[in-house]
Amino acid sequence: MPPSEDERIRGQIWRGGTRVDGFTLDTIDRYRDDPDVLVWADLENPTHATLSELATELDLSPFAIEDTLSAAERVKTVAYATHTFLMVYAVSPKFPASEDDSDDSEFSPNRGGAIGSRRAETFDLHRISVFIKGNALITVRRGPGFDLDELMRRWEDTGGQQYGVGALLHGLLDLVVDGHFDAVQVLDDQIEDLEDLLFDADGRSHDLQRRSYNVRRDLVILRRVVLPMREVLATIQRRRIDNHAPPELDPHFSDLYDHALRAAEWTESLRDMIATVFETSLSLADARLNTVMKKLTSWAAIVAVPTAITGFYGQNVPFPGFSSTTGFIVSSALIVATVAILYLTFRRRDWL
Repeated sequence: MPPSEDERIRGQIWRGGTRVDGFTLDTIDRYRDDPDVLVWADLENPTHATLSELATELDLSPFAIEDTLSAAERVKTVAYATHTFLMVYAVSPKFPASEDDSDDSEFSPNRGGAIGSRRAETFDLHRISVFIKGNALITVRRGPGFDLDELMRRWEDTGGQQYGVGALLHGLLDLVVDGHFDAVQVLDDQIEDLEDLLFDADGRSHDLQRRSYNVRRDLVILRRVVLPMREVLATIQRRRIDNHAPPELDPHFSDLYDHALRAAEWTESLRDMIATVFETSLSLADARLNTVMKKLTSWAAIVAVPTAITGFYGQNVPFPGFSSTTGFIVSSALIVATVAILYLTFRRRDWL
């Protein structure tokens, strides 16, 4: 199965917990019945032909292959007769786009997948399809954003290869859930910044509304990948990955399930917080509008007094003080006294 120009294939073989060189895709079929061997294969941007050939050799479900190639799939776990299939999303901080970010491969029409038609402002999502077949774990990815070196480091540091494919799956999902925690923490920090901006004396309401909308959109996208992880881990715990995971891994998966549950609950609190920020922003905008309206009304009332008095004394009919200095003094005194009384009254009521 020669790779195309865009696809990359790597992997690792362990025999008795020790690394063995010489990995190829044919290794999976060659060692899949050897209980002392553990195989991991990673396919980045594979073509349809590569996946179809691999599915034929390993008897993988065509529905799982279709889900892997599809641009619209959610987080899930499916147990087929011959293997287990998982679909998860890893999260990584977003970096400035470069000219090499364009993805024209057959496998990746939309890196964001079905999680959202719009890209998140804060992080990138990396869809990972996982096939568990006997003693082999196969990961299929759309791009290079997921840190495989960190994944390998965790596998080597924990020394869990002795527990088989279950340990590899635990390390993979543990890295994914940790990424979810990091993304939730970033959104939490952004909401705290919004809270500071909310009561900023400068009153940059437009910037606040734009940033609030971006955070709410990112949170919606993140919740779509965080919340279903509870079901994925619960299914793994119940089935023990086709009975290939020993009981020694049960505490590790239970702890991982607790982490996924905490991340989901954290997103719930963040949703409440961003809703509170948005509602408070609207309330403060209404309060500012009321203050402006009170000031305008007060000044309009003050200006109306001299207008009324001068209008009255401008009548072209005789009245007491008409065409005399006394009338001018009386009208001027009325204007000054009434304006002063109104100003002090409005000032005392904090309308000015």
